[in-house]
Amino acid sequence: MKIRYRTQLSFYSSRFFLLSFLLIAGGALQAQISKIDSLEAELSLHIEKDTTRVNLLNELAFSYFSKDLTTSIEYLDEADEIADAIHFEKGKARSIYIRGITEAIQSNFDQALNFYKKALSWYESIDFKPGIAGCYNAIGIAYKNTGELKKSVHYFSEAFKIEEEIGGKNLSVPLINLGAVHQDLGEFDEAISNLKKALAIAEADENEQRVAYSLNNLGTVYEKQGNYPLALEHYKQSMFMNEKLGDSLGIINNLYNIGNVYQTQKNRDKALEYFKQSLEINERINRKGIAIVLNSIGMIHEENGDYTVALSHYADALRISKEIGAGSNIPFIQNNIGSVYLALKEYSTAIQYFTEAKKSGLESDSRQAICSAYLGLARTYVDLKEYSKALSNALQAKEISIESGFLEDQKEASEILFKIYQAAGNYKDALKNLEQFKLLNDSLFNKENIEKIAQLEYEYKYKQALDSASIRELKLTQTVLTTSQDLAQSRQNYLWAIIGILVLSILSGSMIFYQKFNAIKLKNQSIMTEQKLLRSQMTPHFIFNSLSVLQGMILNKEQKNSVSYLSKFSKLLRITLENSRDKMVLLSQEIIAVENYLALQNLENNQYDYSIDIDGSIETSLIEIPPMLIQPFIENSIEHAFEDWKERRRIEVQIKYVNGELVSFITDNGIGINSQEENKRKKKKSLATVITSERLNLISKDFKMNGSVTIEDRSIYGDRGTIVTLLIPHKKLRIS
Repeated sequence: MKIRYRTQLSFYSSRFFLLSFLLIAGGALQAQISKIDSLEAELSLHIEKDTTRVNLLNELAFSYFSKDLTTSIEYLDEADEIADAIHFEKGKARSIYIRGITEAIQSNFDQALNFYKKALSWYESIDFKPGIAGCYNAIGIAYKNTGELKKSVHYFSEAFKIEEEIGGKNLSVPLINLGAVHQDLGEFDEAISNLKKALAIAEADENEQRVAYSLNNLGTVYEKQGNYPLALEHYKQSMFMNEKLGDSLGIINNLYNIGNVYQTQKNRDKALEYFKQSLEINERINRKGIAIVLNSIGMIHEENGDYTVALSHYADALRISKEIGAGSNIPFIQNNIGSVYLALKEYSTAIQYFTEAKKSGLESDSRQAICSAYLGLARTYVDLKEYSKALSNALQAKEISIESGFLEDQKEASEILFKIYQAAGNYKDALKNLEQFKLLNDSLFNKENIEKIAQLEYEYKYKQALDSASIRELKLTQTVLTTSQDLAQSRQNYLWAIIGILVLSILSGSMIFYQKFNAIKLKNQSIMTEQKLLRSQMTPHFIFNSLSVLQGMILNKEQKNSVSYLSKFSKLLRITLENSRDKMVLLSQEIIAVENYLALQNLENNQYDYSIDIDGSIETSLIEIPPMLIQPFIENSIEHAFEDWKERRRIEVQIKYVNGELVSFITDNGIGINSQEENKRKKKKSLATVITSERLNLISKDFKMNGSVTIEDRSIYGDRGTIVTLLIPHKKLRIS
């Protein structure tokens, strides 16, 4: 029987672990380079040999390991030396842990395991739970890569317990790794359960890389269950996300898995196409991946009868697996080579490889590989008519296949035993094994038919789901188109209304110019200021951009995001139109408008964090203020404050009473007003400050209450960013 080994997940789970804990997405190469530059600049300024320098050195080693191992190790050496000198246990543990990663990335799993265990001891000595969880995950992956699956389950489970205990953000990591191990053990229900939990957590955390790996591993489980349409769907969704992230190792894995599906379906040309794409990328970055793909390509050539080409690929796969110490792969490749030599009738060479496969299988505790080796030896000795040796190996294979439940192997062993007993004249045992062979053959035939029926059912349901999704997409497109037309009409009516009000104001002012000159002048100034502010808040350009974003979400099939975006946009538009008609609005209504504006601006790509904090002593439903005072300064922060700021962005709005006056503070952690003023000399200057100052002057006279705006650079307080202090004239409503 031909065995296709599937050890690729051992490596790719390891890759996932490394990236998820480093929080480095493959697509963020430019960001990673910027981070390295920033760390090196900081290191050059911090020459004191203290904990800060150790942490900087470790982070630089962490950032370099995937691109320049030599530089990474140089940083680790210095970090080790300083950590030892100042007795910095946490820094020492981190340094040792990263050394383990540098070995794992080279497939030196035994050395990596030693470093991980040493780092674990250091973290345990200081009871640092996140570090302990990370080491458990790393140790589990090392054991998985060396074929010790039960040990890896134990360590992944321990990592999950700790992450759950501390409420860590890496809870999905051990779940993904557990899913991969349970899959290798054939425990598919457990695998799917863990992977679906991991997917849900990753989606909630908006961690696209973990979502990609969860989808990929689910696809592998579905493939083993024979649900090929669902498997391909998950693989392709995963590859789409990996391409978006620029994660080359993830893309390799997706390509290889898609190739496996096509090979299982006997579409060898298609399979070969995907394997070659995977091999091309592997040759640049991943030696273990080369061995895995070469073995699969060799199998396709063997199935096509191209034995010379198949042997060439198998030989390269075996050589690379031995060089990198991938012990769990070796016996399967040796069995494949033995099968080719048996087909070529080069019996002595076939026996040599089957014997080596049996030995390698015993070393890696792979019962499947051992059973296949015994069957290969039995087939070879039958061809040589050495029936006593053939009998011994066939009986061993039958015993293992029965104990392990390998039905295909049981069938083949029964067939070989029938031939042996028939040749020896032992017709009783020959007949017994022939009956067993027929029984198993019928059973497997029925099982294959059931799987084919199930596959057809899966394909039918998948097609139904696609048709249903297409109908829903068409309905949503029609709904959005109608909504867009309504919004466009509303915008046009709104502009005509503004023009009409302006014309009416001018005519009215001309008629009573001499009688009420000063009053009309003040009123015109107020109207112009309000209109300027309204245009700055809700321009046709803003509406067009919002609809463009919405259209992009729909085209990308982001159904939930598009519905949420449309809801928030329509609510903001309605509130803006309502507020524009009123001289005073409730403070609660103004806060709702600000909240919707912030959420709408942030919904597409989550650029910044924001918060709105209202003093508990303020009854927002009993206070009226002029509308649209706060929003222009928030827009100013979004447009100008974060031009060169790459870290986590934040905007805070606070409203409180200070000395009996209503005050709003709008704070950001951007580049600061001083830097903005320098940029504004070169760029278009924001008019929010001027317009709001004009409004406050007019409103203050009308309300006979102070109103002002002050903008300061937070650097004078030792912080980064800008703070706007807005003194708001207001009225308190009486409760009737």
